[in-house]
Amino acid sequence: MTLTELLPLVEGALLTPPDQAAREVSRGYVCDLLSWVMARGTPGMAWVTVQTHLNVVAVASLHEMACILLPEGIRMEGAPLDKAREEGIAVIASPLTAYEICARMARAGLSA
Repeated sequence: MTLTELLPLVEGALLTPPDQAAREVSRGYVCDLLSWVMARGTPGMAWVTVQTHLNVVAVASLHEMACILLPEGIRMEGAPLDKAREEGIAVIASPLTAYEICARMARAGLSA
């Protein structure tokens, strides 16, 4: 699945440049504990988190994740969003809850 396909699935808005929309998503993951995600992150992962600070972008970049997916209308702004753009990490905001996002990704065939 590409980010282009993921966006309507999660009713998402891409907050970073659209040139990242062709990126492949290999699996989904939800967690807000950065050290936990650092130990379990993988390339191509769509990471659902409520956190929006610079360290989130650093962890996503470290693992070459496909995107950071923000639930419940949370927006990333300022320096973290600028850093995500610089690192080529897509940031998606969704009005859905983290649970709904994960359920939709699982139904669409993305593994955990």
